[in-house]
Parts: sequence; C-alpha cells; structure tokens
Amino acid sequence: MTYQVLARKWRPKSFRELVGQEHVLRALVNALDHDRLHHAYLFTGTRGVGKTTIARILARCLNCEVGVSSEPCGQCGACREISEGRFVDLIEVDAASRTKVEDTRELLDNVQYAPTAGRYKVYLIDEVHMLSTHSFNALLKTLEEPPPHVKFLLATTDPQKLPATVLSRCLQFNLKNMTPERIVDHLRHVLDAEMISYDEPALWQLGRAAQGSMRDALSLTDQAIAFGSGKLRDDDVRAMLGSVDTGSVHRLLQALAAQDAEALLATVTALAEQAVDYAGILEALLALLHRVALAQALPEAVDNSMGDADEVRGLAAQLTAEDAQLFYQLGLNARRDLPLAPDPRTGLEMALLRMLVFRPDGDGASQAAPAETSPAKKPEGPPVPRRAEAGAQSSTGSVSQAPEQERQPSRFDRRAPGRPDPAPESGSGPASGPELRQRAVTDSAPAVPGPTAPLSVPDRIALAPVMPEPEPTPVVAAAAPLPADLITPDSWPENFQRLGLSGVLGSIAANCQLLAVEGDVWQLRLERQQASLFNDSHTARLQEVIGERLGEALHLQIEVGDVDGDTPARWQQRRRRERLEQARQLLDNDPLVKGLREHFDAVLLEDTIEPL
Repeated sequence: MTYQVLARKWRPKSFRELVGQEHVLRALVNALDHDRLHHAYLFTGTRGVGKTTIARILARCLNCEVGVSSEPCGQCGACREISEGRFVDLIEVDAASRTKVEDTRELLDNVQYAPTAGRYKVYLIDEVHMLSTHSFNALLKTLEEPPPHVKFLLATTDPQKLPATVLSRCLQFNLKNMTPERIVDHLRHVLDAEMISYDEPALWQLGRAAQGSMRDALSLTDQAIAFGSGKLRDDDVRAMLGSVDTGSVHRLLQALAAQDAEALLATVTALAEQAVDYAGILEALLALLHRVALAQALPEAVDNSMGDADEVRGLAAQLTAEDAQLFYQLGLNARRDLPLAPDPRTGLEMALLRMLVFRPDGDGASQAAPAETSPAKKPEGPPVPRRAEAGAQSSTGSVSQAPEQERQPSRFDRRAPGRPDPAPESGSGPASGPELRQRAVTDSAPAVPGPTAPLSVPDRIALAPVMPEPEPTPVVAAAAPLPADLITPDSWPENFQRLGLSGVLGSIAANCQLLAVEGDVWQLRLERQQASLFNDSHTARLQEVIGERLGEALHLQIEVGDVDGDTPARWQQRRRRERLEQARQLLDNDPLVKGLREHFDAVLLEDTIEPL
C-alpha cells in the first residue's frame, strides 16, 4: 500500500480533531448550530496553521447529507468525496496560478447555476491576495450579494494585500501560530498512534523548528523518522536540524554562574568535537539569558517552549539580575564581532571569558580591577583622579613632573560625580569651577591659522553655559500600592511606567489603549499588529499584576483591533522624538558648536545625538 505522509494522514476531518484555534472554532460551531451562516469567510494566518483545513471542514458541515451542523457524519457520499478532494460542488482555486481577470470572470460565470450534488456550491480560493486588482473588482459584486446557494471561503497568508472593499464583505478569522507546547502534545498523540518510539527532547526540537506550523512539524517528523530508521532520537534530530544542544548551553551558563573556568572551557571543547556552529551557540546562549531575565522579573512569564522551564528558573536563582544583563550585553557584542575573531571558536571562548572575568564580585567591585597592594596609608575622603593626583605630587617635588604634551582636561572631558577639578597652577590664586574650565579650554585650544597672525579660538567663541545634570527620576516603592485614581483613560499612557510591568506582559500592556474604566472593570484594546504576542493566559496574569500594584481587584477585558488613540508605547515614542528634537535645537544654538562649524567646517552627526 502506498505510504501516506503524516501531514496528510493526520489532517483533521472535523472540528473535534482540530488542534488549537479555539477562537475560530467557537464562532464557526455556534454559527453552524444556530443557522447564522455568512456568505463569505476569510481565514488568515501563516503557513500550516489550518486555513485550508478549516475551510474544507466547513464545506463538509455545509454539505453533509445528514444536515447542516458543526459535526458532519463523515460517512455520507458528500463527506467522503470532500475528504478525497473529488466533490463536484467544492471548487478549490489556487489564486497564485489564476491571477488574471479572465480566470475570475470564467469562475463567476458558473455562480448562478445551482449545485450539482450538494446543498451549497462552495468556492475555496487559496492565497487570495495573489489576485490582480481587476480580478478583485470583478469579484466584488458577487462577493457582496452571491446567490443563496453559494458560499465563499477565502484563505491568505498576507491579508494586508487585500483591498478594504474585500475585507469589509467577509467575516475575517485570524489563525494564530501554534505554540511549541501544543505542537509537542500533538506529536506525542500521533507517534503513540503510529507506534513509533521517541525521545521527549527530540519532540521539543521539532516543535521549536516548526515555528508555529503544525504541517511543518509533521513534515519534519516524517523526515526525522526516516533519518533515524524508524525511531525518533534526540541526537538524530539534532544532527538532522543542525541545532545546538540545549544541555550544553545550560552547562555553559551554569559554569559562568559557578565561576568555574575549567568547566566552561571543557564544555567548549566538547562542543568543538561536534563541529557546531559557534554563532548558533552564542544565539542559543542569548536566548537562554533572555529567558533567565524573564524568570527573574516575572517567574510565571517563563514558557516551557524548550521543555526546560524548571532549569531556567534554577539558573535565574543562581545569577543576579546584574549578571544576566551583563552577560547578555557581552554576548550581543561578541556575536557582532565574531566575524572579526581569528576563528569562531576563539571568538566564543573570548566572549565567555569576558563574562567570567568582568562579572562583579560580592561587594560590587569588578574582578578585572587589580587590588591595591601599596602599604602606604590611604588618605581619607573620595579617591583622587590619577591625573590630578600626579599633578599635585609634582608640585611638592615628590615625583617627576608630568610631560608638557599631556593633554589638559577640557570642556569635553566627562567628570565623574564628586571628582574634584584639577588643581590650579603654581602662582595663581584660587579659582572657581567655571574659571578652571575656561582656563582649561583656553590653554588646550589650538590656534586658527590666518593670513597675518594666529587667532585663538576662545577669542572668537564664547563658551556655552554648562547644562545642569538632570534630576533623577523618583522611584516608586514596590511595596506601596499606587493611588486608586492614578489610572484613567487619559492618564494611562503617561502613568503606565509606574505600574512596573516588564517582559512579555509589559510589552502587551504598553501596546494597549485603555478605552474605559468602569468600577473594577478595565476595557483595553490591543493593537492588531501586536496580537501575535497575546494569548488568553496573559489577560489573567495582567489582571493579577496590575491589581497588586493598585491594591485592589480588577477585571480586564482585552480586545484586539485598530487603535486610534494613545498607547503607552506610542506616547513614549512621541516623547522621545520631542526630547531628541529639543536636544538637536540646543546643540544647534550652542555658541561653541556654532564656532566649531564656522572655523573648522565641523559637521554635527545628528544620528549620534541621544537625549539625556
């Protein structure tokens, strides 16, 4: 008997067999059971999430000889023929290969005729966004008012390319990507039914590699079974996919947490024997550090997409938040600089050693800084900068004088808080801070060559006033509840940061518009472009976290749609643009900048301006 691939063999034939997409199934089942059917349905989503499958199941429900219901019998002639792809009244059209207006007109010429064998004539148009503009225009009138015996089922992976006139004539259902947990659960069911042995880690690798597509997951499973001679083994799947061993990445981070250089390099050596992709190891380490940081900020935000949620929480307990952020930043820089390393392994090892060496010790001092070993008694008070200290010693004759060509501190030197200004020269009276800065710029500025005599820059350029340091942002105590009337629809964007949300929950809430607050009920609307981040579990978690911050119980109602007002994310972006424009204007009006442009043809690099 001819072998049938898993993706076709296990394609659902009823809504009960369908995995995921509960939000779509609920609407369709209720419409079928209560006889509230629309004439045109549009299914959108990425590849392999069930668009065509749902359309075919809906066609079976409409044409089952037993009657229209959400549970077709599966035994009648119509059900069998639809499953086998030979039902005469189910017209499947591949819009990618029939884009011309002539093809569409030929298709619509038969719409007026009654169905041959079924109850409804169903037009299933796949990848409908590929139709030409003229084809859409030809389709519009029929799509809006088709004969009562016609149903249109449209499917597309790119709804943004559909005209608004088509979208307004259809009921639109957005199918979500499958989570790795859901894919793994279904693969277990399929492999148990097929009586194929498997390793649990192998399923998680396939679930992640599918990237939300159940069809891709089943196709990869077929390939892995063939690769492993009828068995699904972790090592075989990793070799087939070319993926990095998750356990090795965990061992790298555990060695960093334990400050064990020997274990760290031994793990790299073991990885090198497997001829791994070193850039892939860095990417996997960065992904793990991201999940560790999430676990530290909000433990329940850690998903089990890799089957290692408990291990991630354990690593989060071993590392401080500062360690996780430092390792992540060093890893990002190393990933960028990896092509510049002598070889990829050297680049990876140096990145790991930097994480090991630059990790702060218990009292906050860097391990890279050498300890003070001088037996001399240290003076009390704040430490003196090395250059200023050398200058002070030279005035007493205890050490040799600093070279004359050494650059004096200029206005552009960053002075740390509490660091004293350089000592005045011998013979000069006491000078204030602004006078010292004026003297430093005057002494260090080069002369401008002229036709008769050199012209000193300070003679022509007035120094700009020193801008005061920005006041620190007040920190809201985590334990104290915020005022109950803090959040309103108008103040939501501005006061959002005070809720202290972070991670996935913070990203979702920041892209929501607060529509209304009625007692303990909050109505929010999430931007449609951000809907891929959202699932049903986030509502309950946001409800709990925000309620704790405000000290009262809340009930959140979150809908997905077009946002026409301010969200916290939009407000922050607008504020940043305003501050950036203000910073540019301050620099443009700065006398020093004007002088540098006039005398040196200096150019202000606007892309490098960052508001404080």
